[in-house]
Amino acid sequence: MIMESPRMTWCPPFWTPPISTASRYGSHGAFYHYKNSMGKSLPLFYIYDSYLTSPEAWAHLLTPNGPHSIRNTPYDGVFIALLVEEGHTHDILAAGFDGMYTYFASNGFSFGSSHQNWKAVKNFCDANNLMFIPSVGPGYIDTSIRPWNNHNTRNRVNGKYYETALQAALTVRPEIVSITSFNEWHEGTQIEKAIPKKTPTRLYLDYLPHQPSLYLELTRRWAEHFIKEKEQWLM
Repeated sequence: MIMESPRMTWCPPFWTPPISTASRYGSHGAFYHYKNSMGKSLPLFYIYDSYLTSPEAWAHLLTPNGPHSIRNTPYDGVFIALLVEEGHTHDILAAGFDGMYTYFASNGFSFGSSHQNWKAVKNFCDANNLMFIPSVGPGYIDTSIRPWNNHNTRNRVNGKYYETALQAALTVRPEIVSITSFNEWHEGTQIEKAIPKKTPTRLYLDYLPHQPSLYLELTRRWAEHFIKEKEQWLM
């Protein structure tokens, strides 16, 4: 999910080929577009695990003079790479991406997902004309599918973890804040409505003693706060 004044849009974390997607859906009103630094409205793509492809290979597509460049073609877009390690910042710049996002909801899991690093990353992006999109989440628990990963569990603390992450994101004055996630129940990052439910194989976490819509309400409140903050930044 992306928080950007004045609307909110959910972005899936998986890879969809930009060219085929833009060809088929690029002109649809529901396809998220972002106005780039040149004032052109382009479809926005999150590239998950972008670091698995070399910066040199990406540069063939994403730099204006690349041998297979899609810049200034019908397939152009705003391409956002995944930041995991600190060294990825320079790789993302060399690759020709338009910015970077952090995705993971577990604070401290990676360099990119650690709130304490966001200011330095934002400074790097500002100096190199890149977007920085911090990703926030309401908590994290994936032990139902990764039993060995308990050390990355992050308790929701009745919404406080989510609000702490949101405050950390707004502190660096980003253009966009992404939310991980709307409905990834298997990693415990969902913010959609939740009620108590148990099956023979899974216990679904709920938000008791709060209402099922707790995280949607928090998201609405912080989105409104974000809009007001952005107005102040521009003054």
